[in-house]
Amino acid sequence: MSAIHTITELASEFGITTRTIRHYEDEGLLSPRREGQNRLFSPRDRVRLKLALRGKRLGFSLSEIRELFDLYDLARDEKGQLEQFLTKLEKRRALLEQQREDIEVMLNEIAFFEIQCRKLLAADPANPAATAQSAA
Repeated sequence: MSAIHTITELASEFGITTRTIRHYEDEGLLSPRREGQNRLFSPRDRVRLKLALRGKRLGFSLSEIRELFDLYDLARDEKGQLEQFLTKLEKRRALLEQQREDIEVMLNEIAFFEIQCRKLLAADPANPAATAQSAA
């Protein structure tokens, strides 16, 4: 693996656009060195990009990811960073579990109303749809 990576190489490796990488740079997550118009990314930038993409998949905002990176950059040991990361993971898990419960409630309500509508349609002889359905 090369020590220096171009924006095109990273975009290809991670299946993202060069625009995404430039955006992450604008957000302070990456700091490539410049040679003319070219951005040259270090192994550190590559790892940070990989971690940022993983953080996005976990549902973290770019500002939350930047906070974790900043904490890592300032930390003398990993304990503080790991504790803060665990706190963020716990909050994210709680949010996702609440969303899952909310979705389950909504799906149950949809199923209930779907059944009610089908019963009403089947039972109403004045409804042309019910008449056509029973004739079929």
